[in-house]
Amino acid sequence: MPKFFDDSFSPEQPVLTGDNLRHIGYALRMRPGERLTICACGTDHECEITEITPDAVFLRVLSSAPCCAEPTVSVTLFQALPKSDKLEQIIQKSVELGVTEIVPVLTRRCISRLSAGDFQKKLPRFQKIAQAAAQQSGRGIIPAVAPLHSLEMAAERMRSLDVPLVLYEGEGGISFSDVRPDAKTYGLCIGSEGGFDPAEIELLTNQGVQAVWLGRRILRCETAPLTALSVLMFRTGNLN
Repeated sequence: MPKFFDDSFSPEQPVLTGDNLRHIGYALRMRPGERLTICACGTDHECEITEITPDAVFLRVLSSAPCCAEPTVSVTLFQALPKSDKLEQIIQKSVELGVTEIVPVLTRRCISRLSAGDFQKKLPRFQKIAQAAAQQSGRGIIPAVAPLHSLEMAAERMRSLDVPLVLYEGEGGISFSDVRPDAKTYGLCIGSEGGFDPAEIELLTNQGVQAVWLGRRILRCETAPLTALSVLMFRTGNLN
């Protein structure tokens, strides 16, 4: 069943306009009698189309319930900036896996050296990728893609999370099996193609970020976040 996001949707006045109207009426060519789901602020409304006009889609609400696809934990992914196509893949797949927010971070070994301004121009496309992935996977929210952060900014944000983690293959880390599974908010900081500079790991650990490792194999920057997210979701009971 097609799913659309509209936080302004009201079950008392079930009408859609704007982009959702164009997508339903013109791209998908849906017709009265067909069903769809409208997600508003984490609640799924199963609806039937009653009428489509040039200005609006009119609906009848059949049922409403909290979205059951949302994880019980909030996970923020702090991803060191990879090449653009890899970042698009990371955004898409991490949204499917249940991430709450993706925060791109510029670190010393990033091959991609976009300025904050240049990254900002790409942000609408990245956000559309997140929205499409959220619709496809039945999420209850559209995870946000944040503007480009410095590592110092990312470390400051991670301090407010219950369990901030950085993937690092060096000494001093713990196994993912030792990460506490009962927290509410997690942060995952992942390196780019070049990994992290030791001084960057020191900066993060000095801010209370725990280094963790995923075994002895070195994972690509587009593989590591998806593996870490999958393990974390399993550890917290969100892949059961």
